[in-house]
Amino acid sequence: MKADVAVGQYCEGSSFLHKLNPKWKILFAIFYITVIFFAKNIFAFALLILSAVLLIAMSGINVKVLLRGLRPIVLIIAFTAVINIFWLRGDTEIFHLGFIHIYLEGVINALLIVLRVVMLVLGTSIILTYTTTPIALTDGIEQLLAPLAKIKVPVHEFSMMMTIALRFIPTLVEETDKIMSAQKARGSDFSTGSLVKRAKALIPVLVPLFISAFRRAGDLATAMECRCYRGGEGRTRMNVLHSTWRDPVMLLMLCVLLTLIILLNKYAPGYRLSM
Repeated sequence: MKADVAVGQYCEGSSFLHKLNPKWKILFAIFYITVIFFAKNIFAFALLILSAVLLIAMSGINVKVLLRGLRPIVLIIAFTAVINIFWLRGDTEIFHLGFIHIYLEGVINALLIVLRVVMLVLGTSIILTYTTTPIALTDGIEQLLAPLAKIKVPVHEFSMMMTIALRFIPTLVEETDKIMSAQKARGSDFSTGSLVKRAKALIPVLVPLFISAFRRAGDLATAMECRCYRGGEGRTRMNVLHSTWRDPVMLLMLCVLLTLIILLNKYAPGYRLSM
């Protein structure tokens, strides 16, 4: 189950994206999310798909790994698609049964929304978590927030907390899977019955999960104290982050992508996204 979680996973490599400055990669991820929300018509979304294919090629990550990372959001994707198909009205009706009306515009809109969600997950995962180590991500966040340290904001501690939380998401998911498997072996049922019954069945999972999480937090705190960790004041780094020629090239690529999408939105014909 741990392999299905995109958040917090890192795939070792030496690709173009792996060698980008983590500080800039955070900004690139935000930029890419903005670009995705600018896409409004079919041609713009087709260009987004091409950009995702290019990101995959630039990362060197196996496509199967990326597809496994989409499994946790399958229900969200399905729910989003159903809502758009059954609730959005248009001019071309393709199915009618009682009070249920399905329009071609609703189907196209659902497809584009699903593509947007998939692009959001894939883009941010490839640019950030899959190609950036937690330590490098911590340093990148700290460098971005460095100006706040002048007004006594604990930037280093905040960055460390974010990175630790990100790092332990897959661990907690794996722990949950083990606990649920153990409970199923003892006769617990998590998939049948009413919603209230299934919620009550999760209590034997939540209690040991919280205990395990607090135990891990205590062990981590002890390990950090044994290594004389005292926060970011006066702390040096083994690897100092530097920008290279790859960072402006990536920025230029994203700017070109945004420009092309804006032009396609304005001049390309075809169906336009309604939300």
